[in-house]
Amino acid sequence: MAKLIIVESPTKAKTISQFLKDDYIVEASYGHVRDLPKKSLGIDIENNFKPKYVVFRKNQKRITALRKKAKMAEIVFFATDEDREGEAIAWHLEQILKLPPQRTKRIVFHEITKEAILNALKNPRQIDIHLVNAQQARRILDRLVGYKLSPFLWKKVAKGLSAGRVQSVAVRLIIEREEEIKNFVPQEYWTIEAEFLDKNSEKIKAILSQIDNQKLKKLDLKTKKEIEEIIDDLKKRKFQVLKIEKKETKKNPPPPFTTSTLQQMANNKFGFSAKQTMMIAQQLYEGLKIGKFGRIGLITYMRTDSLNLSDKFLKEAKKYIQDKFGEEYYPEKTRRYKTKRKGAQEAHEAIRPTNINFKPEEIKEYLDKNQFKLYQLIWQRTLASQMKEAIIENTIVDIESLPKKYIFRATGSIIKFDGFLKVYPTKTEEHILPSLEPLTPLILKNVLPQQHFTQPPPYYTEATLIKTLEEYGIGRPSTYAPIISTIQERKYIIKEGKLLKPTELGILVNRILVEHFPKIVDYQFTARLEEKLDMIANNKIDWVKVVRDFYQPFNKILEEKYKELSKKELTEEKETDEICPLCGHHLVIKMGRYGKFLACSNFPQCKFTKPLQKSLKIECPACHQGEIVEKKTKKGRIFYACSNYPKCKFALWQKPTGEKCPLCGSLLVYGPKGTIICSNKNCSYKKEDKEDKN
Repeated sequence: MAKLIIVESPTKAKTISQFLKDDYIVEASYGHVRDLPKKSLGIDIENNFKPKYVVFRKNQKRITALRKKAKMAEIVFFATDEDREGEAIAWHLEQILKLPPQRTKRIVFHEITKEAILNALKNPRQIDIHLVNAQQARRILDRLVGYKLSPFLWKKVAKGLSAGRVQSVAVRLIIEREEEIKNFVPQEYWTIEAEFLDKNSEKIKAILSQIDNQKLKKLDLKTKKEIEEIIDDLKKRKFQVLKIEKKETKKNPPPPFTTSTLQQMANNKFGFSAKQTMMIAQQLYEGLKIGKFGRIGLITYMRTDSLNLSDKFLKEAKKYIQDKFGEEYYPEKTRRYKTKRKGAQEAHEAIRPTNINFKPEEIKEYLDKNQFKLYQLIWQRTLASQMKEAIIENTIVDIESLPKKYIFRATGSIIKFDGFLKVYPTKTEEHILPSLEPLTPLILKNVLPQQHFTQPPPYYTEATLIKTLEEYGIGRPSTYAPIISTIQERKYIIKEGKLLKPTELGILVNRILVEHFPKIVDYQFTARLEEKLDMIANNKIDWVKVVRDFYQPFNKILEEKYKELSKKELTEEKETDEICPLCGHHLVIKMGRYGKFLACSNFPQCKFTKPLQKSLKIECPACHQGEIVEKKTKKGRIFYACSNYPKCKFALWQKPTGEKCPLCGSLLVYGPKGTIICSNKNCSYKKEDKEDKN
């Protein structure tokens, strides 16, 4: 009789099957085979929160096929991913296939290679019910919040709204950041850079760092008048080198990637969304056809918060570094990294290449553009993590005025030994200063004052949001990408370029949750709940107790809020001066699933509605009849168009300032990184935005 191995995806099945003899059959379950029902709560609250799982119709055929093969098999191996989600899929399969425990085994591996699969088959275990319970508890908690709180929002705010346990916390972070930005008051400050020439006419750039033996702080130079007085004084003085300091610093390599750091780096470097990064990483993990090697998994499991690397890989990396770069590039001791993150235990290894000898450039022809980018990033980072530190020589030159009052500081750096930078370049740049000695006279060539304004904290990007969620202990490796996707799908957050910004709807729902269900969006409470889920996985606490302790106070508050809060109170409907064209009543501003809109105050007798357009009070430069208003695409992306759109086709993606370009007369718009640019793509006009609306 053959042995049956069940995995989640057909790609994974194909890769594994090529490593095994004919007495093994590898089949795919196509992900989760059953779940809580879509149209009902599916949890028996009175019976210890017992879940009622259903097999979806689309999965019935697959289950029938798996049952047939399982019935014929000598033994069934569940080879789903090694995390709570994978353990739960294995458990669901065991339940559905109705197999006795003696005929089932659970195998786990971090990489899909022949050696890893054969080793896993030699070391099977039983399904870990504690991991299953941790996943069930998360699913049940999320279902209770979603199915209990969402109807409250439908009744009190607008139909179609929903609230998620962890997603709501992410929305709150984004909203609070926008509030910080809006409330930020910029402060003016100045810096003075000077250009000096030595006897060989070599240029040295230096920043004013001291006045009258007092070190200058960031905001010490506040006004243009103050700067002009200093510049006048500088022009009357001579200058010489006061002192020169040289010191070596060591720059250590970064650790290998975890899920979080890979998502952050891929977002920063390539603009990949968290969802996109995980999709590409899944392809690299499950296996691609690599020429004569056949189908092989190129990276280890990509949902992990561990920084550990296997002893086998460490030996291979050591040999590769010594052979390719020389002994001097390998440190005296093997580098091992430990995560500082509490509860990091979902997997046993960081994300790494399965074979360090698969150099990215050499297998590039077998990968698509994005697969290559991500694989190269992982390969370089993992190899760099095992290399010697870079050695940087920093030079600090202090230049004094005569008579002594001012000190300027010039800094230079050279890379004395590149170490890990050889394979993983960072922003380490060399800046070479000319050869100087103390008391060397210098000529002041130019004084370059620069006006600055303090900047508000930046909007979150996917990368910085993931980093913050991880710092708070909210979410786990498998949840970061779904969190970010969900809050955008619900129209609570929109993406402008890389920036995550809240919608009016998101702000309203967040305000309701913060005011009336504070625990749902409390950072510490959510993080503690994550810790309890980890405790369930480690058999240190009962999952029913965790769910009950959450649900009972939550449900009590929910019942109270149903009674005491009205829809009008929550949505603050406002009457306008505009008259309904159908019945003559005033129109009111209402909140719907897609944001604010105008509706007749005589509802439900009159059902007139129309979009609420936020005017920028700027005349349309195309038709000169309408004015520029803020609009949204079907996906929730904001753009700016004529109020007569689409009759008048004028539209812009960037927000107009209201000013016209001095070069071509087109509207100016807010550009990237605090700039104002011309909306005409053929015009090069650009200036700094001192108020920095973005």
